Amino acid sequence: QVQLVDSGGGLVQAGGSLRLSCVASGRTWRTTAMAWFRQVPGKERECVAQTTWNGDHTNYNNSAKGRFAISVDNPKNTVYLQMSNLKPEDTALYYCAAGSTLASDQSHYYYWGQGTQVTVSS
Repeated sequence: QVQLVDSGGGLVQAGGSLRLSCVASGRTWRTTAMAWFRQVPGKERECVAQTTWNGDHTNYNNSAKGRFAISVDNPKNTVYLQMSNLKPEDTALYYCAAGSTLASDQSHYYYWGQGTQVTVSS
């Protein structure tokens, strides 16, 4: 099993920045990819960024490109999502996830954090 604890959400004004953290524990060697998803009520969960544990490969969805950066700290088993120039439409519950395939489809991820709320005011 892999346990994920995500944190770092909060209330920020438009144009501001936040850094989300996800600490992984347990059998992390069984996972290859880490990702950040977000979800707003009534909408499907959306993948905003993915990375391999070694950081060699990263992907972003169109809304995150140029504003968000995903990174890993292997000794700390931690994945970060640095979010800059935040917009009100970035408001969502953000989840980190761990899986075996670098993909944007949530079906490839087996372990999930509890979620951290990001609210961007206009």
